[in-house]
Amino acid sequence: MKNKAAKPTAKTALNTSFKSALQVEMGALKAEIKSNLATKTLNKDSLTDANNTTQNSQLPIKEALVDEKQLFMDAIGQVKPITNDTVRLTKSGHKSNTSLKNDQADNKANRAIAQFHFSDEFEPDLNKQGPMKYVREGVDSFEVKNLRRGHYRPDLILDLHGLDQHQAKKELAALLFACQKEHAQCICVVHGIGSHILKNKVPHWLVQHPDVMAFHQAPLEWGGNGAILALIELKDKFN
Repeated sequence: MKNKAAKPTAKTALNTSFKSALQVEMGALKAEIKSNLATKTLNKDSLTDANNTTQNSQLPIKEALVDEKQLFMDAIGQVKPITNDTVRLTKSGHKSNTSLKNDQADNKANRAIAQFHFSDEFEPDLNKQGPMKYVREGVDSFEVKNLRRGHYRPDLILDLHGLDQHQAKKELAALLFACQKEHAQCICVVHGIGSHILKNKVPHWLVQHPDVMAFHQAPLEWGGNGAILALIELKDKFN
């Protein structure tokens, strides 16, 4: 009877010990869960406070920008928006018709400037005895001697052989205009002898042009009796 009574007592003690250990373990687990939850809540609150602090710090900046913009608008007043026109540039291997026409018009205008000084009816008082020569009023007559002696060498040479009177006048006009662009102080105009038409007309044209300071029959090395050396006044000698 004593052995039968002892067995239930030992089993009961074992169950009680197991329950106690289980309760202790459950308590520790609950404590860990509560600790994790508390940490997450603290982190969330800290993040929220940081965001609030950042937003609060940005408010004065936004307010300042708004104030500056308003001050700028008040200072300018009412303005009219600018309409932007879009222009598309295209590259082309050749000039447009408009560009070509403009270039041709400029060339014609440039030649017209020089041709304006020429008149076929004008008859200057030139020495017909001896070599053809001329010196403009106000120019030292010694320049004619320098031309005759070959002290000046031509910077540009124009050969009028094969041209009629009209063509020759145009080419001479273009040459005189080019002297300013090319800074040519001395030119040689080869008119030839032939029927004496250009031989007589070229000196008459040169006398009429305001840039011609003097001219003289060319030395033999530049054409002799069939050419003229002319001294040109340059408007700008340094540019």
